[in-house]
Amino acid sequence: MKAYKKNYIGKGTAHERLEIVKVTLNVEELLKFAHEYEGNEYITFEVARMRKPDDYGRTHTAYVSKLEEVEETAETETPKAKTPKKRRNAKTDKTGKIIPDMVPAGDLPF
Repeated sequence: MKAYKKNYIGKGTAHERLEIVKVTLNVEELLKFAHEYEGNEYITFEVARMRKPDDYGRTHTAYVSKLEEVEETAETETPKAKTPKKRRNAKTDKTGKIIPDMVPAGDLPF
């Protein structure tokens, strides 16, 4: 099975007032992903906003996506059983089971 793999090549920072991202790339890493088209060399990469800035204040990451052959994961694995989530301020019995609250008067079906 083929899937896209992200190869990270650098990071960047968004400008405070403009819609510009200043990106710093490692040239040695970048040249690994160069490809030729009609006698010219090109590098195609993506820039994406990170969920939160890193320790150095960088807000964006740069990467090259390559379509690669990957091993298929075993889909026959049994999924982990879901444990019920406890509600805040929920009353529980001695075994830890949640005791249902009474239905408020406005929600009665009659």
